[in-house]
This record gives sequence, C-alpha cells and structure tokens, in this order.
Amino acid sequence: MDVKLELIVLPVSDVDRAKAFYESLGFRLDLDKAVSEQWRAVHFTPPGSECSIIFGTGLTSTAPGSAQGLYLVVSDIEKARAELVGRGIEVSEVFHNAGGIFYHGHKGGDIVHDGEGQERLSGLHPDRASYGSFATFSDPDGNGWVIQEVMQRLPGR
Repeated sequence: MDVKLELIVLPVSDVDRAKAFYESLGFRLDLDKAVSEQWRAVHFTPPGSECSIIFGTGLTSTAPGSAQGLYLVVSDIEKARAELVGRGIEVSEVFHNAGGIFYHGHKGGDIVHDGEGQERLSGLHPDRASYGSFATFSDPDGNGWVIQEVMQRLPGR
C-alpha cells in the first residue's frame, strides 16, 4: 500500500501575516476558508510539491513557531536561495557538514550538529554531493525551514 504525506499543519500566531509570507515565497494558495471567528484554514502548496501546508485559527493547539525541520528539496540550491532572497526572504548562506551529508536535527531555523565531524561549514558541499548542501530560513513565527539540494536521489527514493 502506498502512503503519501499530504499535509503539514503549521502553528502560527497571525494568520494574515503568515498568509502574506507564504504568498511571498511563491507557494500556491489553494484555500482560505473561514466558517466562524474560531475556525479558519489557509492551505498552500510549494511549487512542484505533492505535500502542502495548512495553518489558521482553531486548527492546532501547538505553540506558534514550534514546527522545525521542514525540508524543501531543490535541484539547485544557489538558484533557489537567490530566488528567495529576491523575494525579500531572509535566508542563511549555503552551508554543508564537515563530516559528510548527514545531519542530526534541527532547531530554531538552524540545523543542529551533535555528531562528531558534523560541524557546519560555509559554502556548497565540496563534491556538490546530493543531500550535502543546505540553507535555512524561518517564517515570521519562527517555524524553521531547511532548503536541501538533491540532484540525484538515493536508491529506493
């Protein structure tokens, strides 16, 4: 049986501010529906993605900004970063890990390296390896996104 991740709920404090931010990223607005003052859903899909995000009023009790480690995979990280910066988004510089392509977690808009040899180094992965180059940004509430360059998927992906 195939199982597909379709939707991620983002906790936000200001729905209109979040809507403007995700519109500025170039995400497609799929739905903005309010049925009362206590319930509103705003649904966006990143370009080319089969998985969407949703936020609003009355959707989650999770603290705004607590969603971390949300990955956007791109085939050219420099181009993706430049496009986001051109849209007025504050994005980290491109970086890679000293010990290879693997990483151990994410917190507050930055990847956290708690393994030996996983120090964050400036610039593209030296071999330009798939899964090896990253950049980060956060939405206005602090929900943390990671851009990861993948040019060739691992087997079985």
